[in-house]
Amino acid sequence: MKKYKCISCGYVYDPLLGDDEGGIGPGVAFEDLPDDWLCPVCYVGKDEFEPID
Repeated sequence: MKKYKCISCGYVYDPLLGDDEGGIGPGVAFEDLPDDWLCPVCYVGKDEFEPID
C-alpha cells in the first residue's frame, strides 16, 4: 500500500498507521478512505494528496 502526501501541508497518510483522529484504523489503503475524509492537519480533501514512494 502506498503512502500519500498532502500537497497543501505535507502531511503523509501512511496506511500502516491509519488516522486515529479520523477514526481510520491501521491497514486502510488511501483509495479505501471515505470520500469525505479530510487531512487531519489542514482539512483539505483527498484530491489534494499525491502518492509518494
